[in-house]
Amino acid sequence: MPKLKSSGGHFDIDNKEEKKASLEKESLVEGFWNDNKKAKEVMRELETLKAKLKSFYDLNSAVDDIQVLIEFFNEDSSDDNLKELETALGNAQNKLENLQIEKMLSGELDSYSAYLLINAGAGGTESCDWAEMLCRMYMRYAERHNHDVAIIDFTEGDGAGYRSVTLKIDGEYAYGYLKAESGVHRLVRCSPFDANNRRHTSFSSVFVYAQVDDNIDVQIKEEDIEFEAIRASGAGGQKVNKTSSAVRITHKPSGIVVKCQNERSQHQNRALAMNMLKARLYEVELEKKNAEKKKIEDGKMDIGWGSQIRSYILHPYQMIKDHRTELDTSQTQKVLDGDLDELIKEYLLKK
Repeated sequence: MPKLKSSGGHFDIDNKEEKKASLEKESLVEGFWNDNKKAKEVMRELETLKAKLKSFYDLNSAVDDIQVLIEFFNEDSSDDNLKELETALGNAQNKLENLQIEKMLSGELDSYSAYLLINAGAGGTESCDWAEMLCRMYMRYAERHNHDVAIIDFTEGDGAGYRSVTLKIDGEYAYGYLKAESGVHRLVRCSPFDANNRRHTSFSSVFVYAQVDDNIDVQIKEEDIEFEAIRASGAGGQKVNKTSSAVRITHKPSGIVVKCQNERSQHQNRALAMNMLKARLYEVELEKKNAEKKKIEDGKMDIGWGSQIRSYILHPYQMIKDHRTELDTSQTQKVLDGDLDELIKEYLLKK
């Protein structure tokens, strides 16, 4: 305890012990930043805990609002008060489900950002156009959740869309939620590329993997990689620049190939491509540990009939059905505009 000493009728606190404690605290803080890797790990954990606490406080606030609205309704059971109460109950229910899912997302990588790879499958030009539609859907989803999203690599299709496209999605729990989207997606519609307006079925695969950071130890030997500088694609340079700043890296032992053409310099593209390769290799190791015998490339299954996880039917009726959960919705445009929350939540809760 600090001691009091008299001085001219006044009492001053002898704060030597407080100063000592303050210096020890400053020393600990300085020492904390000396280990950069450990500091990043602690800061990531801190941000994750902050997010969890925010979810809890948001739910608690929603419950408080409901209690107030119940009192209002008891005093005045008008339709307006009833509607406001029902809206508040729905809001609280949604927050509770989010909290339940976040509690389940306790995997080592669930809180990380994500890479999302889309590959066109059976269906030719139709499937390339479908791959572009999926790309737009996931970009809209990311924007709805205030995630930063960018196309970091793509190969244009013949006549329309993408043969393949890779998105970089930065945001808390982006991987934990979006991993539910890995698999084959099937589209049924009247083709805009068919002069006879006949119905066509198209397939594209989605593969999601986490963005690993320096805290994840993945050793890549220099002699195991093949580096190539390539010219960025894209008509007229509208999507990317046309210089040879794009890069392609091949990991010879695994056969994994990653490309990046989003950044302006070759150095930046190489750094991002190496991070993508590191993430892919780490995913392979997780697959081995979990004894999963699926291939890591291109959605892990044939991109065609019988392998789809979800069907998007736009003709002759409007319906989207998730074959894993049996959940269906007629709100096709909302889903294609990025409103995937109900489909993702249902899958994660069931899983």
